[in-house]
Amino acid sequence: MKSYGLSMPAAALVLGVAGLQLAAADTPAKPAVPSLSDMLDASGIAVTGYVDAAYEYQSGAGLFSSGVPDRVFDARSNSFALHQAALTIAKQPKEGWGAVVNLTAGQDAEVIKSYPITGGSNFDLTQAFVQYATGPLTVVLGKYVTLAGAEVIAPNGDTNFSRSILFGYAIPFTHTGLRATYALSDQLSLVLGVNNGWDQVSDANKQKTLEYGLTYTPLKTVTLVVDGYAGKEPLGFANNVPTAAQGQRFLVDVVATWSATDKLTLVLNYDNGQQKDDTAGAAIGTYKWDGLAGYANYQFTSQWSVSVRGEYFDDKNGYRTGVVDPVSGAGQKWKEATVTFGYSPTANFELRLEGRYDKSNIHNAFVKSLDGATNQPATFADNLDSLAVEGLYKF
Repeated sequence: MKSYGLSMPAAALVLGVAGLQLAAADTPAKPAVPSLSDMLDASGIAVTGYVDAAYEYQSGAGLFSSGVPDRVFDARSNSFALHQAALTIAKQPKEGWGAVVNLTAGQDAEVIKSYPITGGSNFDLTQAFVQYATGPLTVVLGKYVTLAGAEVIAPNGDTNFSRSILFGYAIPFTHTGLRATYALSDQLSLVLGVNNGWDQVSDANKQKTLEYGLTYTPLKTVTLVVDGYAGKEPLGFANNVPTAAQGQRFLVDVVATWSATDKLTLVLNYDNGQQKDDTAGAAIGTYKWDGLAGYANYQFTSQWSVSVRGEYFDDKNGYRTGVVDPVSGAGQKWKEATVTFGYSPTANFELRLEGRYDKSNIHNAFVKSLDGATNQPATFADNLDSLAVEGLYKF
């Protein structure tokens, strides 16, 4: 009769294999090595950044007749430019201690540098502060961006390629000091701080500037921000040295935002500033400026958008731009209109095409061309056209 049992060697082999399988099952699996991203997420540290490059053309030489640049970041007549390559490392818990470090490299870094400016490198420590949060109160100490304005230094926070007149000529960029924010409710928060002044890491005159702000959101679709600055400031700087002339500087900034629909957002920004000159016998006791900017941003699809901006800036005494009427001595009234089309083939990349027109009431406000031999202004105009293509990669 045929036997279906196992022989002794075969049985031993089967038992041995089974024993190995049981042993393997009892051995814990080797843990996977966590990625850098996993470790950062677990620690609460966020690392973000962007690269902003563009080609820009304008019909002028990039200067006012006063010698002041006629644009903030894009004052080039025909050039490719690496505007910004930025990295931000932040840990900002809802409770407890945190910190933010924001580094900016590129041609824009030279413009946003704070006093005292050291070296000519295209590098800036734009923000660096420690933070403490507890309940509705958040306090930061260090260097941080200004409260004022509808636009910001980082291009991924703006809808246009070129910055507004108000961003470049009406308000500061950064401050160094102490700032406290208190959320009274979901609709209302207050800001109060003290700092070294406008764009000063080290105080230029040992006097401090007070900052204040209020953010009110009466509806989910409506936000109103009112902020301001008050403090004694030098009238200017010569070769990175504060001028002797000083006086109180005041600024009131208002930004209203309305999300009219899921696709359409309307923004209005108003600024009013003045700088006093305490010098005995000063020709102008108080320099004044004000301006208004309006934005209409429309998101056609997740990929296509358009942003239209129009603004008016009255540099009443020529303090902010240096341009004055040669007869009356009054400062220029400067207008601009901008249209920017945006295309985002992916969530991380945006391509922008922009056209802009600037107009001054003073016929020789803009330098049209420079003399090739002397590099001095040769021709002037009261208007300026520009065109730009920008590539913005965000990570």
